[in-house]
Amino acid sequence: MTSAFSEIAGPALLEKMEDRYRSIPVEAIVKQDILRLGLRFEEAALQTSFKQKDYFIFTFDHMPITDQPEEMRFRIPEEIKIQGGAFALKPTVISVRVDTRSPYMVRMTPDGARIFLEDTDLGSVEFPPIPAWYRHRTADGKFPGEIAPVIEWGYLIYLTVFRNCQYFGKEEECAFCDINHNYRQQKQAGRPYTGVKSLEEILEALAWIDQEDTTARAYTITGGSILTSLREKKETDFYLHYAEGIEKKFPGKWIGKIVTQAWEKEELVRFKDAGIQIYHPNYEVWDKNLFSLLCPGKESFIGRENWIRRIVGAAEVFGPGNVIPNFVGGVELSRPHGFLTVQEAVNSTAEGLDFFMSHGIVPRFTAWCPEPYTTLGSQSGPPLEYFCELLTVWKAAFEKYRLPVPPGYGEPGAGRAVFSVSAFMDVIGYEGR
Repeated sequence: MTSAFSEIAGPALLEKMEDRYRSIPVEAIVKQDILRLGLRFEEAALQTSFKQKDYFIFTFDHMPITDQPEEMRFRIPEEIKIQGGAFALKPTVISVRVDTRSPYMVRMTPDGARIFLEDTDLGSVEFPPIPAWYRHRTADGKFPGEIAPVIEWGYLIYLTVFRNCQYFGKEEECAFCDINHNYRQQKQAGRPYTGVKSLEEILEALAWIDQEDTTARAYTITGGSILTSLREKKETDFYLHYAEGIEKKFPGKWIGKIVTQAWEKEELVRFKDAGIQIYHPNYEVWDKNLFSLLCPGKESFIGRENWIRRIVGAAEVFGPGNVIPNFVGGVELSRPHGFLTVQEAVNSTAEGLDFFMSHGIVPRFTAWCPEPYTTLGSQSGPPLEYFCELLTVWKAAFEKYRLPVPPGYGEPGAGRAVFSVSAFMDVIGYEGR
C-alpha cells in the first residue's frame, strides 16, 4: 500500500478505488471521499429552502467559520443526498463539511442542483427538508435547531445538553475534537448557542416532535466530559437527569442513546433502568501510544485499559449489540504522531475491531475531519485508500462474527443508510460486484 498522503483526488481515483475494492459499494467510496475532502457550493445552488446546518456539536468544517464566504456562512445544508451521475449512485446521505478548496462542488443546473467532481457529474443533489415543527420557538424564544436539532435526514434527534468539555487545553483536550472551539466560534459570530440546555426546554421541543413528526426514531443525549461537577451534579447525575426526564415524559417514544465517557457498570444500570437503550462510550483510537497522545485527558483521568474494560462491562448491562463505541477513522494517520502508512494504520484499527466484535460489540466510526482550531490543526486528511481499507476490514470482521445490524441508525445498506458522517452503515449487506 501507499504512504499516507500520496493520492491525487479526482474521477480517476474514484474509478481506481471502485475497481480495486469490490466488496464495498461505490456509494460508500464516493461518500468517504466527499467527507474527507469537504464540499463547496455555488451560490445559486443555495437559493432555496432547506434545513440548514445546526452545528449540533462540532463544526466538522475544514475551515474557520469566519473564513467562509459570506454567501455560504450559516447558509449551507446539514447534509446532502446524491444519486445517479457517472457512477449510477443509489441515494446516498452525506454530512456537509465546508471547504472552499474542495474539488467537489454543488452547482445549480437547468436540471436542478447537481454535484460535480471537477467536471464530472456525480448526480442530482437533494437538500434536507425543514421539519414542520422547526417553525416553533421555545418559551424563551429559542429556535428548535438550537435545542433539539435533527440529523441523519431527520432520523436522529441530537441533544448536546452540554456544549463544552471540561477537558480543556492541549494538555487535556482530545487532539481531534473541536467541541470547545465550535462553541467559541458560534458565540463570537453572535449566534444563539446555549451552553447548558435545560431539561424543560428540551421537553418543550420534544413535545413538538411528538405531536408533529413522523421521521425521527431515536435521540442522542451527549455533551462534553465533566471532571468535577456541573449545575451541582457529578457527571453521571447530570446526564441521568435528562434521560430520566425524557423517558418519564415520553416513555419508549424513541430509541434512547447516550454518548459519554466510559462509566462503571453500577452507573450504567441507572441509565438502563431510566430507559436508555444504547450506550456509546467512544474509545476514539485503538493504538495504546496514540490513545495517550491524542486523548490525553481520557488517558489521565480514566486510562485506556479502564476505558476498554468499561466498554466490555457495559455489554453486561445493555447487551453487546447495544454498546457501540465510536472511533475517529483516520486520526491514526495524523501528524506528527500517527502511523506513516495506510497499512500500519488499518492493521492497528483492525486489531481493535476484532477485539470488540469478538465480544459481540459493534464499533462504528466517524471520518476524521481536520478542524483548524483543534490541537492537530489544519493538515491533510487520510487518503481515500485508507477509508476503503477501513470499510473493508470493518465489514469483514462484522461478517466474520455474524453480528446484528447496529440498532438506532436506521436501515442499513447502500441506497438506504442515513448515517451521514461515515459509510459504515452503507456497506452492511453488500454482496460485492
